[in-house]
Amino acid sequence: MKKIALHWQILIALVLAILYGMYFNTSYTINQTKLDKMEKAGKDSVLISNLSSFKGETWDTKTALIKDIKPEFGAEYFRQHRKDIIEAAYDNEAVSYISWMGDLFLRALKMLIIPLILSSIVSGVANIGSGDNLGRLGLKTIGYYLMTSTFAIVTGLLLVNLIKPGVGADLSLMQEVEDLGEYKGLGQILIEIVPENIFEALTNSNMLSIIFFAILFGFFITRVKPKPKQTLTDFFNAAFDVMMKITLWVIRFTPLGIFGIVAKVVADQDNLGQLVSSMGIYMITVLGALLIHAFITLPLLLRVVGKVNPFKHLSAMTTPVLTAFSTSSSGATLPLTMTATEENSGVSKKITSFTLPLGATINMDGTALYECVAAMFIAQAYGIDLTITEQIVVVITALLASVGAAAIPMAGLVMITVILSAVGLPLEGVGLVLAVDRILDMFRTATNVWSDSCGSTIIASSEGEDLKVKS
Repeated sequence: MKKIALHWQILIALVLAILYGMYFNTSYTINQTKLDKMEKAGKDSVLISNLSSFKGETWDTKTALIKDIKPEFGAEYFRQHRKDIIEAAYDNEAVSYISWMGDLFLRALKMLIIPLILSSIVSGVANIGSGDNLGRLGLKTIGYYLMTSTFAIVTGLLLVNLIKPGVGADLSLMQEVEDLGEYKGLGQILIEIVPENIFEALTNSNMLSIIFFAILFGFFITRVKPKPKQTLTDFFNAAFDVMMKITLWVIRFTPLGIFGIVAKVVADQDNLGQLVSSMGIYMITVLGALLIHAFITLPLLLRVVGKVNPFKHLSAMTTPVLTAFSTSSSGATLPLTMTATEENSGVSKKITSFTLPLGATINMDGTALYECVAAMFIAQAYGIDLTITEQIVVVITALLASVGAAAIPMAGLVMITVILSAVGLPLEGVGLVLAVDRILDMFRTATNVWSDSCGSTIIASSEGEDLKVKS
């Protein structure tokens, strides 16, 4: 019997997960069993006592839960204990039976990221050879990432000015923004590329620091005597091969992981139909711009610059793109992206090991586009007419902010606050786009990963590699 191709398995898992999540919708309730569990877990006794007053109550949505509980607890107290309150009230046994598969799959992917990046970059740079080769490859990579991110932002800007989704938007749909973290600023990010302690950087997953150290280490392997040079090169080549074998093993469980992740995301959505109807024009604008960039701009670059067949390459990248869509994390998808680009598109390890880890960290086409559209949407919703100069500031800030965006779900929200600050828009406007951010995050992450793979393939073609996806 012929085995079903992995990308079809993933698509089937996606469809089943959506149906499962829609059927077993999440509700929220407080009961004695949950309060006892909180007590055993050592949660705050005052919190447990306060929640006891809601014992026996049930809410259909998270929004309804927050609306009832927050005024009773007070804004500051609720903010501090928000996660514990929602976890305590969460009531979806059907989803809890399968969501563990998604959690386990993500943990497995994240387990691979650091050793894979470290071994792949050191191995790749050591095999590149001279500093001239490394410099040429670095310039091509950075140049491609800046170019495609700019194209993406401009596409978003043109569409949002054409459609004007924010005009007449209902400001009552605004949600309260909490715990988005903070943006360090481009200057600080550049300084922190150089790690004070590489082991601390590895522990905290500081990707830019790890990439910088790996490039440096790989480069100076080529500068030592022949015997240690060969030993170190062989060691990191072997480590990379082992990591890729583990990655291929983890990939087998992708459909199960995606089923667990997507089912929970869909089940936890508050009234998906109403959300889409109220934010439909904004969502169409973002999705339209992402589709133009993903299916027109990037394929044109593949065809014209890389002399690559975009349909063949898209077919080769189906698994990582669908996984990126499901997990909303280009970092977690990196192991799959590297495997697919090498195995299916024929890009050499030398190119993928350098370009893809860098791309997963700094190349955020979809995120940059989304930030620009969201900022313009917020300006339109508040009736603020941004001048051409201010819109250029939005473009530049979105480009710079996307470089510092983490390769994790919802990182783009933090970046939007940077853009809003740059042009003097109200920061609470982020609450307008919060409701649909998780859905759009899936599409923009898939665009990010697709762009990374296109860049790696174009650069490989420019280096004269014989690719499997050539026109």
